[in-house]
Amino acid sequence: MEKVIVKVHGEQTGADGETNAIEVVTEGRHYFKNGMHYVLYDDKMADESVSTMLEIEPDRLRLTRSGAVAQEQHFMRGMESTSEYKTPFGNLKLSVQTKDMTIAYGTVSGEIHVDYALAINGAWQSDNSLSIEICPDASEIGRLN
Repeated sequence: MEKVIVKVHGEQTGADGETNAIEVVTEGRHYFKNGMHYVLYDDKMADESVSTMLEIEPDRLRLTRSGAVAQEQHFMRGMESTSEYKTPFGNLKLSVQTKDMTIAYGTVSGEIHVDYALAINGAWQSDNSLSIEICPDASEIGRLN
């Protein structure tokens, strides 16, 4: 496994037209197995930590979260996927309609961009964009070149 830096930028635009953004920069781990890239990192939500795993293929992304919340979400251009978003306060049915997606991934680093619509319990909530950049940690660069 290689150490990586994971930069996540998400934007959500609701019915009122207001856009909210989040940005996370954290350390993670990367490995490649059976033709897929895997990136693992911890995401802080309030005072809780959520383990996140990305499974990256040239035309598909699967995001799996566990810990304070649990969820598995699939993204593939033109595809709708549904999952349970499990929280300590109850579960929600999430659906995402992937409008557009680009994945550019090298040996250890890459960029992912996804535009999607989000529905909760069958009702549209927002249009979203998710950008993820993965790059080798400075301590790994000499070893990887």
